[in-house]
Amino acid sequence: QVQLVESGGGLVQAGGSLRLSCAASGRTFSSYAMGWIRQAPGKEREFISAISKSGRNTYYADSVKGRFTISRDNAKNTVYLQMNSLKPEDTAVYYCAARTGVAINTDYEYWGQGTQVTVSS
Repeated sequence: QVQLVESGGGLVQAGGSLRLSCAASGRTFSSYAMGWIRQAPGKEREFISAISKSGRNTYYADSVKGRFTISRDNAKNTVYLQMNSLKPEDTAVYYCAARTGVAINTDYEYWGQGTQVTVSS
């Protein structure tokens, strides 16, 4: 089992940047593929990005491709989401999630509590 804690959310103006972090504890972090999923008010959860266990392979939803970058540091048990050129439609609660194999959907086994990102126009 792995425990996940997100940080780095906040309020930012359109066009700005934020970097989310997700610290993992418990079982070996490098045993898990990691993902970021978001949920806007009144909407279903949306897959944003994923990264393989080694960090070699990354995946993005079309809505964030070219603006967001996922990375991980297995020595620090942390996964990051660098978000640039933010838009008001990026406003959501962002969740970090883990599973044993990479998934480019919301089907993850372990979830953090979420961090709010609000982008003002």
